[in-house]
Amino acid sequence: MTRSTAEATAAFYNTSPVTRLFRWGLGASQRLWPALAVRAAYRLFGTPLPPRWLARRRAWPADWAITAWPFENASITLYSRPVAPHGPVVLLVHGWGGHAGQMLALADRLQAQGLRSVILEMPAHGRSAGPTSNLPQFARAIDYAAARLQQQGFRLEALVAHSLGASAAAFAASRGLALRKLVLLAPPASPHEYTRLFAQVFGLHEATRAAMQQRIEAREGILMPQFEPAAVGPRITQTTLVVHDRRDNINRFADGVAFSEAIAGARLLATQDLGHRRLLKDEAVLQEVAAFLA
Repeated sequence: MTRSTAEATAAFYNTSPVTRLFRWGLGASQRLWPALAVRAAYRLFGTPLPPRWLARRRAWPADWAITAWPFENASITLYSRPVAPHGPVVLLVHGWGGHAGQMLALADRLQAQGLRSVILEMPAHGRSAGPTSNLPQFARAIDYAAARLQQQGFRLEALVAHSLGASAAAFAASRGLALRKLVLLAPPASPHEYTRLFAQVFGLHEATRAAMQQRIEAREGILMPQFEPAAVGPRITQTTLVVHDRRDNINRFADGVAFSEAIAGARLLATQDLGHRRLLKDEAVLQEVAAFLA
């Protein structure tokens, strides 16, 4: 049996006594100081867990270059092997709470087929600076990294992204990002739904959850429904592959179906028993993605 999405979300945030204490504090502040509860929930919602320093310690193959670029009030980190000027590259993007190392297996598979990869690590993740991040910032980081790579003479051939990174990638593609192919791995269909799950895990009242969402939207200048399949799908013109596992308990299989149906001509690759992250290393999935990008 698989866990429900709510159970998986609870497990994600129950990784340390600190987060459990924070949950207790949120519950207490809702009763005593509601405005403080909204600010604290906003901060926690934007904090990727586990802490980024865990991923910073990961060793990387010697043939990879690691470069940090300042971005907004933080930074992004790019991992790449030597790429000839003006050569085509595939940009790989991890998901929320993830790190660049999760995309390494796919990068190696693409390398074996002559496709060069650049892995983008988001603010507040892995080696990148910044205390917090969010979905709109993910989308802006993709746009910025793609533009900088193109400015340096590289041709962006494709974009492959996982989970929240996939939602950001779909949004960036719908806004005219120049590339031929798009691969969405286990994308979430509704940012609003995740705020609801977050509120359920931390015992937040609906008024607190709604105020937290409004705070995010006001600060980022964009509404959450603008990231949903019905909003972005009709504007995506790139040839698209959506990969989603039927037993994914983080982002529902129906989320992947929604993206595949909203994007004209998109193909859905449905997997079984890989869950949310194992598809990033599954040989059959890696082969399918590499063949799609060839």
